[in-house]
Amino acid sequence: MFLGVDGGGTKTAFCLVDRSGRVVARAQAASSYYFSHGIELVERVLKEGVDAVCAAAELTPVDIEYAFFGLPGYGEVAHDVPVLDATPRAVLGHDRYACDNDMVCGWSGSLGAVDGVNVISGTGSMTYGERLGRGVRVGGWSETFGDEGSAYWIAVRGLNAFSRMSDGRLPEGPLAGVFRRRLDLGSDLDVIDVVHNRWQGDRGRIAALSRSVAESAALGDETAAAILAEAGRELALLVDVTRARLEFGPDETVPVSYSGGTFGAAPVLEAFTTGLSSRFTGYELRHPLYEPVVGAALYAAKLAGTPLDRPALDALPGTSGAPASGEDEQ
Repeated sequence: MFLGVDGGGTKTAFCLVDRSGRVVARAQAASSYYFSHGIELVERVLKEGVDAVCAAAELTPVDIEYAFFGLPGYGEVAHDVPVLDATPRAVLGHDRYACDNDMVCGWSGSLGAVDGVNVISGTGSMTYGERLGRGVRVGGWSETFGDEGSAYWIAVRGLNAFSRMSDGRLPEGPLAGVFRRRLDLGSDLDVIDVVHNRWQGDRGRIAALSRSVAESAALGDETAAAILAEAGRELALLVDVTRARLEFGPDETVPVSYSGGTFGAAPVLEAFTTGLSSRFTGYELRHPLYEPVVGAALYAAKLAGTPLDRPALDALPGTSGAPASGEDEQ
């Protein structure tokens, strides 16, 4: 039994996968992004999720052969790494686990843990790729001055567009009405109270406004559409730099996939796809094989020295909810 844990800025997902590729149980807990709430948050969230997924499977943590914990922010503060590495021990009661950044979950799930590049765009954004056993990360510099193309990045630009439309610095488009309804504003200036006072600048709640930007674009708002298109181009740039740093040759095919809710907005995926093809002709864009949390369990099996065999991989539920065979096509 292998445990996969995919942490994120909005939620933390847990799943147990057996050797046959059957997802035995799933659970979900709060965000494990600890920068705003203290590192003690991580143990609380992991305990809640591990207890829940084990209860659903009618197992105990000792029954888990190996676990992989993909944690947001892992590796970004050097003195926190030993604390994060030790935290699952208190939850599992054993040492059969490994920790790394949640970017590894997205890569392992989307590409089935083969050489190539995965770009993540959820609350934050970054890429992770591997080639010949070497991994490279690009992006993920935090919402304050990075995370280009992420849901948070899109939402902040949407809020900026709303403020400019309210002032008359931009012609008012559908975005203004969408934001007024979404935030239930009595007056436009109430947006400051909502975001800074009521939400206390909460990263996840702000990022969720990216859906309002996508809704506005679908209603014909040109500013919203431009924000989504720019997000796609930024994500393509992340991939291209990752390819160069991994030293893929000019004649090599580079598998690329994607994970994260931002890609649910069609204009983002379209601009990303166009941006890739304009940078390098050797990209092979693949539909994600598995969810990141399933990828985490897949990686746990690999780290245990017992990777799942082909029949098990074919049995794993793919991102469409069906077995993943053949889903690596463009």
